[in-house]
Amino acid sequence: MKKIILTMAVVLTATFANAQDMKFGVRGGLDMVSVTASGASESLTGFFFGSFADFEIADKMVLQPGLNYHTASKSEAGVTAKWNFLSIPVLLKYTVAEKINLLAGPSLYYSLESDDSDKTRFNLDLGGSYDITENFFVEPRYSIGLTGDAKVSHFLIGVGYKF
Repeated sequence: MKKIILTMAVVLTATFANAQDMKFGVRGGLDMVSVTASGASESLTGFFFGSFADFEIADKMVLQPGLNYHTASKSEAGVTAKWNFLSIPVLLKYTVAEKINLLAGPSLYYSLESDDSDKTRFNLDLGGSYDITENFFVEPRYSIGLTGDAKVSHFLIGVGYKF
């Protein structure tokens, strides 16, 4: 695990050093979580917020690493299930038309719950974004769970602002 994180840090540092244009921003929104384990499925609803950086790496192409906090809960019969995660998405953003972008890349999710035996999960994020203005955007994204005993996927609908 440490080797994977170190490798990601080296790759991101090398990419950032070559970046020609850099912007920072914040995003947040709705997080609809789906947990599938042993044929059973459960849904939780919550929110996320965090920050990101845009590093222009080519014409129409941006590398967008970020750090987000997610929380989701569900109450049934007086019992509340609550999940808290940190996520580190590393997205490649490609501009397909003016104001319209496609997003894809890996995400690392880390559970903040102390009793969760499967704390680290890897997901694949796919989505898009629409630039309302030069700085303000909306971004629907699906984060597909790839690892863990229980597959945890997220449908994220967010808004963001670039400084």
